[in-house]
Amino acid sequence: MLEKFTTPRHTYRTLVFLQLDHIGGINTLFYTLANAGAVVVAPGRMPGEICEAIARHRVELLPTSPTFLKLLLLSEAHLRHDLSSLQLITYGTEPMPASTLTRIHAAFPNVKLLQTYGLSELGILRSQSRGPDSLWVRVGGEGYETKVVDDRLWVRAKSAMLGYLNAPSPFDADGFFDTGDLVEVDGEWLRILGRKSEVINVAGSKVFPMEVENTLLEMDRVEDVAVRGEPSAITGQAVVAAFKLTCDEPPAEFKTRMRLFCRDRLAAYKIPSKVEFGGLVYSARFKKMRQGVPS
Repeated sequence: MLEKFTTPRHTYRTLVFLQLDHIGGINTLFYTLANAGAVVVAPGRMPGEICEAIARHRVELLPTSPTFLKLLLLSEAHLRHDLSSLQLITYGTEPMPASTLTRIHAAFPNVKLLQTYGLSELGILRSQSRGPDSLWVRVGGEGYETKVVDDRLWVRAKSAMLGYLNAPSPFDADGFFDTGDLVEVDGEWLRILGRKSEVINVAGSKVFPMEVENTLLEMDRVEDVAVRGEPSAITGQAVVAAFKLTCDEPPAEFKTRMRLFCRDRLAAYKIPSKVEFGGLVYSARFKKMRQGVPS
């Protein structure tokens, strides 16, 4: 796990947003110390606290999650602090919504944006984004090999775990680990679509929650949305969308507006058949949790 840090890299003053209970936090700490950088720890992880720490300590690198970046934009805390020291924002732990990436690029035009990829079972792979506002990424680097089988990403790593305790091995005969992530492939570039376990099966047709969320986030007065599947006696599963709106709207009127908006943007089976309203839930690691939201 430590071998990759023997090669000198860039030196950054880094805010450790991801903590030591997360492989990304461990990787950030080791990377910063190995390259003689400075580690900055904020008193909390809400947007205002993070922006204040960046401004006060002239932070250059912010490793974080798409969910936090969305909360940052909504809070507008970045407009109330001097964040001119930032050189690089890396994001991972979950797929990035296209609309959020576009807005972050517009809010920080002089900051490099880099998508990262890794798992606790393997470590963090080196990555390169195709462009600052692109969701296509190239992953690998020293000690890592990748392959795609049936649209699923497999990785072979020198730093891979031995296995799970009292559970079947997730490695194939050649030592590749099944990440469970579905991807699109364009030559050497990948676009991560989401976890296989989150795919919704509507009468035999696959629905990727992120694709539906990206469309719904373009609607007026939609602050955030989480899409999931629920059992259906007719289609096997149904698409459910839990919304957080910027202002109250009669549920029936909103559902009609949503259907009209999606009609020419999504296939009929991808349009949510059930709509919920309430505060969306994210984990302590600032990762969206696709689960039921109380009405």
